[in-house]
Amino acid sequence: MLNTNNLNKNNTHITIWLYLSLFLVSALIFIGGLTRLTESGLSITNWELFSGILPPLTDKKWEYYFSLYKQIPQYKEINFGMSLAEFKYIFWWEYIHRLLARLASLTFILPFIYFVIKKKFNFKQIVFYSIISLLFFFQGFLGWYMVKSGLISNTDVSHFRLSAHLLGAQIILSLLFFSILFRNTKKIYLNLYSYLILFFLIIIFFQIAIGAFVSGLDAAKIYQTWPLMNGNFVPEDVLIKEFSNSDSYSSPSHVQFLHRIIAYFIILIFSFIFYFLLKNKIVNSKYLFIVLSAIIFQVLLGILVLTSGYKIYIASLHQLGSIFLLFSIIYLFYQVSISQKY
Repeated sequence: MLNTNNLNKNNTHITIWLYLSLFLVSALIFIGGLTRLTESGLSITNWELFSGILPPLTDKKWEYYFSLYKQIPQYKEINFGMSLAEFKYIFWWEYIHRLLARLASLTFILPFIYFVIKKKFNFKQIVFYSIISLLFFFQGFLGWYMVKSGLISNTDVSHFRLSAHLLGAQIILSLLFFSILFRNTKKIYLNLYSYLILFFLIIIFFQIAIGAFVSGLDAAKIYQTWPLMNGNFVPEDVLIKEFSNSDSYSSPSHVQFLHRIIAYFIILIFSFIFYFLLKNKIVNSKYLFIVLSAIIFQVLLGILVLTSGYKIYIASLHQLGSIFLLFSIIYLFYQVSISQKY
């Protein structure tokens, strides 16, 4: 049993701060997904930490940014001949994404500094929120590191870096939600079921990482059938033994197949969790059905992404669904961890 008497006091300002941060990071993930889906992520080729806050306000400035974009492989090999109006469309997605990233970071970090000065937190809380603050800074670095991978010889960003960037955001989001739930909880009862749900959560994070591979490699544009992949459960160009080779994770066919298999694995694992928690009456069944609904919703959206021919709005909903799924699992973990029925 873990004693947590030193968690945050019930402070309205802190509550607003955490919920606002949670909302902004959720919005950031959503906009980031649309930025990727519209292939807008390389439209801003430089990193202007302060001057980049303002968008281009004159025709001359627009032409300047457009000229920078014309120097990279994506323009030369894919978007050659793009008009300024078309460039503005992809520019605005990336600009909004970066602006929201700044806003989310400042919204979390500046009030945190204020609360520390006002002695609103104990030492453990300061360490916890400092880690989140550092993760915000690291996310900024990861974002630029990701963009750099598509500026020299590639027409797109590295799917490995894209995955790391998405995972970083999802981890921040999870820590914020964890903090909101547990900050007024006096005692946490960590038991076998708690650890089982944490293990399940790790699998979800792994699935999100593979999902980023699918997005980064445009793997949803092939094998747009379900339940089989063009008539085969294992497509002809996928060799199971090749998954031990790192090169297979750069193959669209391999990563789509893996994403499907993990989804089936997730359903199987949660079926066991659902059964044991329900049988032993550890938590109210409604929390289990919420997670189950989130999983089914995600699976259906994933199928629709493929069978619809990779519609952007469905793919965006699929990524948004991952946020709801994370929240539902973390909330289930919270309910299990405050329950003494074990």
